[in-house]
Amino acid sequence: MLIRYNFLMLKELSELIGVSGGERKVREFIRNTIQNDVSEIIEDPYGNLIVRKGKETTPKILLAAHMDEVGFMISGIEDKGLLRFKAIGMSSRVLLAKRILIGKNGIPGVIGHKPVHHTKKEEMKKLPEIKDLFIDIGVGSKEEAKKLVQIGDYATFDTKFSESGDIIFGKALDDRIGCYMLIQLIKHTDLPIYCAFTVQEETGLRTARIVAYRISPQIAIAVDTTASGEWPIEKDIPKYPEIGKGCVITITDRSIICDKKLVSLLEETAKKNNIPYQFKRPMIGGTDAGPIHITREGIRTAVIQTPARYIHSPLSIASKKDIEAGIKLLTVSIQKILKEEALWS
Repeated sequence: MLIRYNFLMLKELSELIGVSGGERKVREFIRNTIQNDVSEIIEDPYGNLIVRKGKETTPKILLAAHMDEVGFMISGIEDKGLLRFKAIGMSSRVLLAKRILIGKNGIPGVIGHKPVHHTKKEEMKKLPEIKDLFIDIGVGSKEEAKKLVQIGDYATFDTKFSESGDIIFGKALDDRIGCYMLIQLIKHTDLPIYCAFTVQEETGLRTARIVAYRISPQIAIAVDTTASGEWPIEKDIPKYPEIGKGCVITITDRSIICDKKLVSLLEETAKKNNIPYQFKRPMIGGTDAGPIHITREGIRTAVIQTPARYIHSPLSIASKKDIEAGIKLLTVSIQKILKEEALWS
């Protein structure tokens, strides 16, 4: 059956503010969207949202996607109302002159640095550090700023989601795409699965272990977004994965060497069902699969990702076809695992 996925839902997910530790709005959106489609909902003390679809089966299967995004936390207010901040999951190279939204009321601001006319020659040869940057919200005093913003407020990029044919543009595609994929599986399939929408992944994969310990699955798959390799780089360095070429299967990254049996199953399933796929460049990045696979006695774990350009920046670019390929590969692979129960229990 051909399913036409509603990418307007991904637009809503992308535009929500959900920096690591401040995922409430994302969690509430997901909960409200799927609450009538699941058998059980758990919100743990850290804010992970865990749902069960259908009856419990053997093997027990857990899918995980993180709700949080990279962003900022306000760390100080200067006498003239300029804001100091800490960056979460980003380099200063993507921040200069970017528009942002701060706090629950979405106070607009811009990331500033001293003008080029006041910059010393030696300073022009290197990137400014985060400590040299500030946020300007258009006020002239600390008192005015404190009426709008508090220390500890979260901030994210002021980026609107858009589409152009198969291509989507937006912030926080890492990992609102993964959240979107899990929602589609919940709403459009009868797969008996656990889905976890985790928090604080971008600050060091902090809470997926809590989920895995609670659910204790036999099989887990992290569903995430990965950086594409499409830009001019050193000679003989491979330029994969690419957007539009299919979903991405991980063999290994810096957090896990994926279960070989699961990786083989994913690859064979993709080939048999004509699902476009590609591999992730080894030993780059990490996902919630890292802490999950070493929980309790150890859990067979794999990773399926969607390639995107410019993750951890104000705007990322991805392909709808790759997202749809990932949803199909998850669906067919889980069906196969459940049919071969004895091999996985």
